[in-house]
Amino acid sequence: MNPLGERIRALIAATGPIPVADYMALALGDPEHGYYATRDPFGATGDFVTAPEISQMFGELIGIWCLAVHAALGAPASVRLVELGPGRGTLMRDLLRAARLAPDFLAAADVHLVETSPHLRQVQAASLAGLAAPTWHADVATLPPGPAIVVANEFFDALPIRQFVRAGGGWAERRVGLSDDGGLAFGLAAGTVDPALLPPGAEAAPEGAVAEVNLAAEAIAARLAARIAAEGGALLAIDYGHAESGFGDTLQAVRRHAYADALAAPGEADLTAHVDFGALARACRAAGARVHGPVTQGEFLLSMGLLERAGRLGAGRSERERETIVAAVERLAGPEEMGTLFKVMAVTGGLNVPGFDAVAI
Repeated sequence: MNPLGERIRALIAATGPIPVADYMALALGDPEHGYYATRDPFGATGDFVTAPEISQMFGELIGIWCLAVHAALGAPASVRLVELGPGRGTLMRDLLRAARLAPDFLAAADVHLVETSPHLRQVQAASLAGLAAPTWHADVATLPPGPAIVVANEFFDALPIRQFVRAGGGWAERRVGLSDDGGLAFGLAAGTVDPALLPPGAEAAPEGAVAEVNLAAEAIAARLAARIAAEGGALLAIDYGHAESGFGDTLQAVRRHAYADALAAPGEADLTAHVDFGALARACRAAGARVHGPVTQGEFLLSMGLLERAGRLGAGRSERERETIVAAVERLAGPEEMGTLFKVMAVTGGLNVPGFDAVAI
């Protein structure tokens, strides 16, 4: 077992099994051996590829969306342009390039990046050199006041989840403990579970059903929603997940573009879970904001002009370059690729924003 695995094993031996959320927090965020503290996981040479790395079109269309939000706000002279979990800074770089269409927006935008990894902060600084001088934050709590346009692409899926299993007519929390041979293993904790933690329909769920609860995601979404409702702005959340709350085990580990054992090598594989957009929406509405969507990523990007942008980008290019652009469109918006599994949700204080045909609630 690797060094972080040994530390987790020692912790469990001393204090007992730990919740799945605590295991995820250690595996992803440990300052010495955690996944995001020790590597650049993005792209073909990393463990996974995100939408901004597939094509510049993704970030450019998000940039157009931000311009529309700024205009809907009345084009304030100062606005916080925030990205949560900005990866390599690719999305923000492409967003700002598209924003050159509106010099007033660029002059107003004060760029803030919520990022805990020192390594990725350096990568982001290099990516944005000459475009922006961002301010970094470890938490949304330190973002300065004022109208804010917040983008969160594949951010909420990496926040630690708690898992509960329907067993014996009740619910038990899944924990990480030690197997008979001393390795890490999943098990169930004794005791009862507070029904308030469980999603709607839990009382009728079948034996063996798994409920996943992301309290950290709900808390961050609610905080941002309350701020947006009070001070103006919008949140755009893009992630893979389900539109309504349900049941199922979606915890997964990815390493070198393949699924891996979530317990085998803590800190060496990405750990994520599907985002419950239904739970995020409830948290945002309870904070006083309006929720738009979610819609599928394919629907959102097409409504924002993906095909038109692809046509302009391909004009005058070689046949091979045009084929690459077409492949990117399919990967971003195709129903068998990212187009259906990934969802997009917006949160506002009452603005009308593009990309969502459904009435905001």
